[in-house]
Order: sequence, then C-alpha cells, then structure tokens
Amino acid sequence: MGWDEIRVRTLQALAKGCDFTLYQMGISTVNGDHRNGLERCGHFFFRKEELPEIFASLWELFPEAAEQIVERAEQICRHRFDLLGYQGLNYGPEIDWHLDAVHGKRAPVRPWFRIPYLDFDQVGDSKVVWELNRHQHLVTLAKAYRLTEENAYVRELFQQWYQWREKNPYPMGINWASSLEVAFRSLSWLWVWHLLDGCSVVPKEFSADLSHALALNARHIKRFLSTYFSPNTHLLGEGVGLFFIGLLCPGLSAARYWRDCGWNIILKEAQRQVRPDGMHFEQSMYYHTYALDFLLHSRILAELNHIPVPQSFDQIIEKMLETTAEFADAGLAPQFGDDDGGRVFDPSRNQREHMLDPLVIGSALYDRPDFKTEASRGTEELLWLLGTEGVRRFKGLPPQRLEHNSLAKEAGGLYVMRSSGSTSYQLVVDAGPQGAGRSGHGHADALSVQLTANGKPLLIDPGTFTYADPCGERDWFRGTSAHNTIQVDDTSQADPAGPFEWKGRANGALGSWINGKTFDFFLGTHTGYSQLPSPVQHRRFIFHLKSRFWVIRDVLEGTGLHKLTASWHFAPGSLYAIPDGAMFVGDDVAPLALLCTASSSCRKEISRGWHSPVYGKKEVSPTFRVTTHAPLPVELTTMLIPHSEVTAHLGLLRPVESGHRGAPVNAFRYSTAISQDHLFFADKPGNWQVGPFASNATFLYCSTDANRAVMQFVICGGSYFAFSGRRLFDASLPVKHSEWSRSADERSTSRPFDLPTKHESNPQANEHFEGPSSMRQYLEQI
Repeated sequence: MGWDEIRVRTLQALAKGCDFTLYQMGISTVNGDHRNGLERCGHFFFRKEELPEIFASLWELFPEAAEQIVERAEQICRHRFDLLGYQGLNYGPEIDWHLDAVHGKRAPVRPWFRIPYLDFDQVGDSKVVWELNRHQHLVTLAKAYRLTEENAYVRELFQQWYQWREKNPYPMGINWASSLEVAFRSLSWLWVWHLLDGCSVVPKEFSADLSHALALNARHIKRFLSTYFSPNTHLLGEGVGLFFIGLLCPGLSAARYWRDCGWNIILKEAQRQVRPDGMHFEQSMYYHTYALDFLLHSRILAELNHIPVPQSFDQIIEKMLETTAEFADAGLAPQFGDDDGGRVFDPSRNQREHMLDPLVIGSALYDRPDFKTEASRGTEELLWLLGTEGVRRFKGLPPQRLEHNSLAKEAGGLYVMRSSGSTSYQLVVDAGPQGAGRSGHGHADALSVQLTANGKPLLIDPGTFTYADPCGERDWFRGTSAHNTIQVDDTSQADPAGPFEWKGRANGALGSWINGKTFDFFLGTHTGYSQLPSPVQHRRFIFHLKSRFWVIRDVLEGTGLHKLTASWHFAPGSLYAIPDGAMFVGDDVAPLALLCTASSSCRKEISRGWHSPVYGKKEVSPTFRVTTHAPLPVELTTMLIPHSEVTAHLGLLRPVESGHRGAPVNAFRYSTAISQDHLFFADKPGNWQVGPFASNATFLYCSTDANRAVMQFVICGGSYFAFSGRRLFDASLPVKHSEWSRSADERSTSRPFDLPTKHESNPQANEHFEGPSSMRQYLEQI
C-alpha cells in the first residue's frame, strides 16, 4: 500500500464518520442553494422539443420496444419487477428498498459503511437490491407516460421517488454503500428529468428536490471514489456519474469541478483499462460491453456540449468496437468471465446476443459500415443517443458481411479459430491473464474453449449465475471444472479468496499461434497448477483444419500420481454416448461429434451440468467428462468433428505407437472409409520417422486418400517432409509453417528469412521413388 492509497483511505474513513455525525445532529451534508441546479441545463442527448418526433419514431421504427415499455410500466405499477435474470419479483404494496426479494433477506438500515454487503447471511444478494435501486425502471415509467399520456405512470414514478428518499436518508442503508450504484441512480434521475421536463404532471417542487438530491449524490461519489477499492468499471462508472451531473446541472455550485473530475477519470480510465488490442482488462466480454456503454454515452454527451474529445479517446472506443465486431459470430459474442447482468441504457438487454448493441451506436457515430451486419436492425438506444438523424445514418450505411477469418487478441490472450461455408464455425480459446488487479471478474478458465456454429452455441462457457450465495455456486460457476479445460486433483487452477478475489492466478501464456490458409495452430500453457505440492504443467495444442475438424491435445507434465479430468460442457440439448466419445444434437444447429483417445483405464461419463445465460438464471446442460488417475506425464487427445447429420460412421481416432525412429514424436491417425488424417507432434527438436512419414517438424499434418495418395499437408517448425522416401517439402532452414493442398494445387510458405523452398508433386500410391544419397544418409542417421 503506497502513501497515496494510505492518504485516500484515511480521508475516506474520516469522511464516513463526519457524515454520520452530521446525520445524527440533523445537519444537512449539502450546503448552498441548489434550487436552480437544473436551470440552464446542459445539452442532453435530446432537446425537449425533439421528444414528439422521437416518440413518433419509436412507435414507427421500434414498435415492439414501445409496446414492451408500456407492458413493463404496467408491471412496475403493480410493483412487479424483472431484475437481472429474475422475472416478476413481487415487492408488495409498499416497496422495501432494502430487500433482496429473491432470497427474502433485508439489509439492516445502519450507516452504509457498517453494512457487510457481501455477507449473504446479513443482506442476501446485494446485487439484487442494488439493481432495483438503480431506478432504471423509473425511466421506463417516464417513457410510458410520454407514449400514452397515462397519468398513472407518472404518479407511480414520483410516489416511488419520494418514498425512496424518505426510506434512504443519507448516509443510512445499503443503497449508499456503492458509489457506482449512486452514479447509476443519478443517471436514471437525469433521464427522468429530461423525459418529463416541461410536462404539467411534474410536481412543482421536483426540480429543487432533484437538484438537491443530485448534489448529494455527486458529493458522495467524489468523496468515495473507488480509486483503490475497485479501480475498474466501478471507478469508470463513478466518473461517468460525476461528469453527467456536473455537465447537466451547471447551476450546482460544484458543477464545473464535478464535470472536470468526471471527464478526467473517464479519459484516464479508458487509457488504463483498455488493452492495446481493444480488449477490456477485466477478462470478461460482459464487462467489455459494460465499459463500452459508459464510454460511448460519455463521448456523445461531451460532443453535444462542445467539450473537446481527444482523438486518442475515439481511437480507444473504435478499437473496442472493432474487437466486439471481430468476436461476433453471426450475432453471438463469446461468453467468458463474469456476467454482471446490468446495462447502462436498457437493463432488459442483458443476454449474450445483446452484447453487440454498441456496434449499432458505433456504426452510426463513426460511419463504420463494417460494424453493421445484415441482421442488425438498429436499437432503441440508437434513437435516444443519436436521434432520428443517427437512425437515418445507420440505415444509410451499406451492411458489410464480415470476413470469417481467424484472429488473435494477444494482449487479452484470446484466439479465435474460424471456418466458413454453409455453416460458419468459431472456436475461441482463452490463454490470457485471469484478469486485472485481483482478477475479481475473471474465472479459473485458462486454456478453455468455446465453440459456436452460425451463432448457435455448441461448447459453452458456464456464465456466472450469482455473486453471492450460501451454496458455493459462485465458486462453481467460475471454477475450472465448469469450463472446457483440464482439472487436476479436483482443484481449480486458482483458489477463491472471496467473491471477487483469488489466492493465486492461473495466467495463460502463448507458446505458438499460426493462422494459415487451410489451418490454425495454437499452443498455450498456464501457471495454475504450479503451486500444487507436486506441481503440474498443462500444455494445450489445438490444430484446426478449416471446415473439417479440431484436434485438441492436452499434455500434463510433472511427477507423481494425479487425478486428471477433461470436461466438455455442451449447450442445452441432447448428448449421446458413442464409441470413444459423444455426439451432441441441439436445436437448429448441426450435430457435433467428440472423439477421444483416452485409454481403457479412463472413465468416460455424461452428466448433468449447468449453464447461466444471464445473472440469476441457470439451465441444465449436458457435460461429457474423461477422468483418469495416472502418473505423469499424461496425454489426452480430443477431436471435435462437425457433422451435417447424426451418423454412426464417424471414423476412428487412434494413437500411432509403432514404427517410430529418431526424435520423440507423438502421432495420431483419424481413419474413415475414404481417407486418413495423420498428425505428428514433436516436443523435442530433431529428425524423426513414423512409418512412411519423416520430418524434423515440431508439428506435421498429412491427409491421404484410400489409395494412400497425399491430399494435403501442413508443416510447422521444420525444414522438410518426406513421405514413402520422397521429399514433398524441402527448405534450407526451418520455416514457421508451410501448407499444400491437392484440391487446387495450392501452396503457401511462411518463413522468417528469404529461403529457397521446394514443393514436390505428391507421389501416387503405385510410385516407387528411390531417394538421392542425401535421403539415404538421413534415413541411416535415424
């Protein structure tokens, strides 16, 4: 802990005591006259004179959204709320703002800093409490009134608002315990004000009361910034709250100070929290979107109010949008890390498919047709943030079909393997850090994979489900066994030290990444099991033959006897046992076969697992596990084969254990009635031979037809490849990779130097080739 952190924490501790003393003495913590705080208001996303056109456009362009607003308003008037993944929570005749209605627990009303809000026994799930107290539902009531002119909606709105202030006097209660939540609530109140500004139904005293309440909120946020407590999206959101209040309420005495402080936080945190490759540093796709929402809203509002927007800030936002677009596969972003369940604009848009919403705003804001897909119809948020002109710009952009290319996000440690055709497949592997700081929103999921087909999930991440519970589900959903990777000795790669902390880190590291024309190759490791009494290193190799299959080779190295479990979690659907593996059949998605080379001593089983599509909701999903107790080193090799239909003729995946000479190499053969696929992994340098195959490559793939004619090969980290005594590839020094396919006689070589290479035409099965003396010398050496 540095001196500045000691200073900040000391001042915050003193401020807590001071505020509570003032409360006990009945003295207001907000000084000055704030009755005119909302006069001369800054430029919001829209002017009040633009509202009739916006609401007309809402009915015309997004009629379903308009109808849902009115339907939700009716539910809100009956005090029934959809919060996170929980539906229809009943809060009774009078709302208890301190209640977790899911678990029936009520937080004590005491000074906020004396409430252990992460203690489930005392408060339940504080996130449920806070979600209601963000007051985003009041914005829904305001919209519903403007859509219908039904006075019941605004009566309910102001009744709830004034009741909330009565039941939550500062600094009492859980709803002051998080400065981020105070910021969210402030944003909602500002939206309400601008939606209803000038309406006769607004109480006369509301302007002065709201000014006072916003001044109190801003004061609290500034005094208790999460600078050292949770310097991630918490701090970013608090900066946004200060910026909005200071900018939109210039009549408040400290408005300019809050505005400048908030804007500086936003700019600084954007630089700090976003990695060079455009990934948010919390190692969570949901939090990536969450941060992007904050940045987009702030950037648009700044420009509307003639605040200079640095070019570097725009570049960061565009880079984040590019990352979102690159990860999107037919409308579905990968799900890794924590799922917060909340959103800045519309809390109901918290499903995985909604993580692409920022692309709609970004395409119109930055004139980027590559952010617009053919399936994108725009969103209600676009209309509110950029107006009818923004909608016109969006509609005028020609949609660009994204190229389904494999890609690497090296700073975030995420690697995407894609293949296109009638079905577009996307496999994402996580080999990055567990997260920033204490890795509070990262999972123990190093080297885990996810797989989708045309945007439909096949192999899945489990999601989050909850942050607080008495049954250990928080730790299960973020633990290693819930992810598609290897677990050692029934332990997670990192041990939890609280809901948002870990005792160690399972940081991934890249060994190799090659993106070829016809293949992808990945090698990664992680440090998660280095702390075991008998340390274990996990290396995962993934070879992707585009449009055909993935081979995943897991190597566990160390000493001693260990229990090893490979888990494969499938999307909700049907999973059937087949020889050597399992077959998955889901709704509206092509079947997927999984084959493995596990020995007879391994136990293979299909069991019930869990998947959480949104915070607070979980669904049953099938899991296939392979478990073995064995002395290290151990290898487990798995093959993922997409199929157009369910079939019993999948072929056989077998290790090749005979006919080996030279340097150590592990070989596998996948055999069908019409072809054979051969894979060779050499973990040490040197010349090697397995049957008719000879090379010095660290990895070699070769496909042969029923007549043993070579159809395709890939060589990585080698200088030659020979088949049946004939060299098919030759270079003076090892190349990073080279590939050849008979289908179009295509060849491609990647090399670090300008080296001469030679691709020989492939031999037919009946050809007898006598190699030159150099080849005979080579064969004699091994």
